[in-house]
Amino acid sequence: MAKQATTKQSTTKQDSEQLDNTDKSGEKVTTPKSTASKSASSKTRDISLAAADMSAIVEQLNTLLANYHIFYTNVRGYHWNVRGSDFFTLHVKFEELYTALQVQIDEIAERILTLQGTPLHAYSDFLKISSIKEDKNVSDGVACVKGILTGLTMTIAKEREIIDLADEDDDQGTADQLTAYVQEQEKLVWMYNAYLG
Repeated sequence: MAKQATTKQSTTKQDSEQLDNTDKSGEKVTTPKSTASKSASSKTRDISLAAADMSAIVEQLNTLLANYHIFYTNVRGYHWNVRGSDFFTLHVKFEELYTALQVQIDEIAERILTLQGTPLHAYSDFLKISSIKEDKNVSDGVACVKGILTGLTMTIAKEREIIDLADEDDDQGTADQLTAYVQEQEKLVWMYNAYLG
C-alpha cells in the first residue's frame, strides 16, 4: 500500500514539472511542460510517438503560438487602420490573412494538446517570448505590407526550426502541419513582395 502511495506521489510531482522559456530580456516565462515525459504509454496517447520526448517540440510550438498571436493582432491593426488609394484592395487582403492566422492559431494549440502539452493563452506571456513585436498605429499601405512581410518571414523561419526538430523526433504530424503553413506563407511572401514592386 505504501508503495502505491509513493508511486502516486511521484507521478503527481512529474505532472507539476514545468519548462522555463527565457524571453529576450532574460526574464523566464514558465510554460507547462508536456506531460508526455511521464511514461512511454502516456506520452502521446497512442499516436505512435512513445519513444520520443515531445516536451521540446511543445515548448517550441508555444513560442510559435506566441508569434502567431502577435502577428495576428498586428494584421488586425493593419486591416482597421490602412489608408490611401489602395484601401479597398489591402483592407480585404489583410482580412483574408488574419482570418487564416486565426484558424492556424487554433490548429497549433490543438497540436500542442495532442502532444500532451498545455498551450499558452495569456497575452502577457505572448509578448515576452514572441520574436515578432507589436506594430502599432500603422496606416500607410506600404508600411503595412512591409510589416506583414516581416511577420511572415519570421514565422516561416520559426516553423522551419520546428519542422527540423519534429523530423528528428519522427513527429510527422507536426512536421506536415507546419510544412503546409510554410508552403502557403511562401506564396504570400511572393505576392506581397510583388505588390511592393
